[in-house]
Amino acid sequence: METKWTVRLCVPAVALLLMAMGAFSAPAQTFEEAVAAHERGDYAAAYRGFRVHAEQGNADAQYNFGILYVNGKGVPQDYAEAAKWYRRAAEQGLAIAQFNLGYMYGKGRGVPQDYTGAVKWYRRAAEQGLADAQNKLGLMYDNGKGVPQDYAEAAKWFRRAAEQGLAIAQFNLGLMYYKGQGVPQDYAEAVKWYRRAAEQGYPDAQYNLGVLYNNGKGVAQDYAEAVKWYRRAADQGLADAQFNLGVLYANRKGVAQDYAEAVKWYRRAAEQG
Repeated sequence: METKWTVRLCVPAVALLLMAMGAFSAPAQTFEEAVAAHERGDYAAAYRGFRVHAEQGNADAQYNFGILYVNGKGVPQDYAEAAKWYRRAAEQGLAIAQFNLGYMYGKGRGVPQDYTGAVKWYRRAAEQGLADAQNKLGLMYDNGKGVPQDYAEAAKWFRRAAEQGLAIAQFNLGLMYYKGQGVPQDYAEAVKWYRRAAEQGYPDAQYNLGVLYNNGKGVAQDYAEAVKWYRRAADQGLADAQFNLGVLYANRKGVAQDYAEAVKWYRRAAEQG
């Protein structure tokens, strides 16, 4: 999953402290004004505003300054500068900056690719409860990148993120139950977590839920339900779901037999290669 490059709005603690001491000299822009400039697309003004607060040590401004460098807004794209500012915010404990710095290490953007470094920063953010970081840390354990492969640890972190409602983590936890990796194999639990992700619109979960209904694993076999979930995934462009939906139309399972519909869905899957 690609990281979320978003701007944070938070009153700078440094500015508040200086005002309380009577020593604050207002910058050209407040932090809120810099955020507003970003939101209206005035990236040059956002750059100037965030820079003032970032250099004063405000973690949210440092994070946002990094965002501008990642996206090349108001400044030439520069992953190394982005990583530098993420690091400053991350070292102050800002979870989203820790997550994004971990992502930079995982991808080798602005820093040498280093899965151990990615794990370090994902873990710091995950321990603060950031669901995206918990899911990423689970993936690192699942794939044995930066840490020894450990399915039980992967399942633990997927669960923490899944319980916060993160669809991709719900899907990943469902997959662990389906395969019996890190948890006892349990198709009913797989159905439970796939359903939660599927109801949020996650296409891979919709497809997998359709497969379980199709095959009667963890639920009573129900071709109509299989059709429903295949269709939702197929409408989002998932080729396997399009193919399976075509199969059900061709074989009159869960729907009236309709070869034209079968051909339509086979064609959509085929066009994806």
